[in-house]
Amino acid sequence: MNWENKIISEEQNQTARFAKAMSHPIRLYVLDLLAKQTCCYSGDLSEILPIAKSTLSQHLKELKNAGLIQGEIEPPKVKYCLNRDNWKLAQKLFNNFLR
Repeated sequence: MNWENKIISEEQNQTARFAKAMSHPIRLYVLDLLAKQTCCYSGDLSEILPIAKSTLSQHLKELKNAGLIQGEIEPPKVKYCLNRDNWKLAQKLFNNFLR
């Protein structure tokens, strides 16, 4: 067992994973947009955001890997939604950390 396992809690690890995924303004924009609506298609996001589709795809991948969003393939598009359970968990973790 290394020293990190002795002093870093699972809550701290999860908070850091969410924080890392949220550490770019484009990702914050996407999360804010998805929090205000049910879902959004990746094609719609690429029309809104002035970035390359490949860059947008990488940002969405980071958010998805952290569990903050989920995607469903509906050919030829991908529909993205907030992972509501993890979004609530992120809010709780950040509130606990920042109090």
